[in-house]
Amino acid sequence: MLVEKRKKEGAEIPTSSLADIAFLLLIFFLVTTTIDIDKGIGLVLPAKGEEKQVRSQNITNLLINAQGEVLLDDIPTPIPQIKSIITEKLAQRPTLIVSVKTDQETDYYVYIKVLDQLKQANASRISIAEPEN
Repeated sequence: MLVEKRKKEGAEIPTSSLADIAFLLLIFFLVTTTIDIDKGIGLVLPAKGEEKQVRSQNITNLLINAQGEVLLDDIPTPIPQIKSIITEKLAQRPTLIVSVKTDQETDYYVYIKVLDQLKQANASRISIAEPEN
């Protein structure tokens, strides 16, 4: 009697559905991943070159120096007090324009904190002046 030798088949991993599984995982992660979108600061900017004459009594100047100190109409003012001061000024003159001017070395974080205070005070007319060289 002849005994047949069995050929040992190597263990194989079924790869026929591997592409399907990878595709489904890809779709799953694309659908369930959320992407944060930075909204930024909402400011309406005028067209380039557009200038209007404004009476000086309708403007309040807010200067930020390189050390992060704020001068509101040439009076040193702490950043947390900007909101209350501007709110009072807006109650007296609703057409008030806040002119914000910074130094080139001003920390961006301080600049954003000042703009946040102005937004919280409901200052809708904000003029951003160019920093001096």
